Amino acid sequence: MKWSALLDKDWRWSARLRLGPQKSWLRSLAVIFAHSGDSWFWLGGLGLVWLLSKGAWHNRAAITVVAILLLAGGVMAVKVLVRRQRPAGEWGAIYRSIDPHSFPSGHAARAALLAVLACGLGPAWLAPILVVWAPLVSLARVSMGVHYLSDILAGVVLGVGVGSLALAVQPIIVGLLPFLFHLL
Repeated sequence: MKWSALLDKDWRWSARLRLGPQKSWLRSLAVIFAHSGDSWFWLGGLGLVWLLSKGAWHNRAAITVVAILLLAGGVMAVKVLVRRQRPAGEWGAIYRSIDPHSFPSGHAARAALLAVLACGLGPAWLAPILVVWAPLVSLARVSMGVHYLSDILAGVVLGVGVGSLALAVQPIIVGLLPFLFHLL
């Protein structure tokens, strides 16, 4: 199959998932999920957890922030190399102005990363919540018209990869940045 045929299918499948501009409960829910993966939200929340907690939660927050920042660098590097424009649309003006490139989806990458880290770091109750939440964030980004399905797929692959790597090299990260962790 030719590259242009794959891109055409990607565009058509993505367009089928896109919600119209009319108000509905589904669109409202998609907006909530689409925003729930915002980096400022997660970095701010994790910063508060890091400042206000000790022990396991403090360390989870620290490793997660480091992983999110490393992932953000990787996502931006790929976006600059690929330079795929976002789908045309009105919703998500802030995303469109700050970052006009859609491939890969940073939200999908971050959601996948958070799910992987929750599975590896715990607590046990958080992992299933984030494993269900991550695909909802990803699909909401397509349904709101700021990404194509292939952006999501690439973001998920990148997020799972960086999350798995962060879990594997966690002792190295702690050794390089000991001031971020309460060593137990």
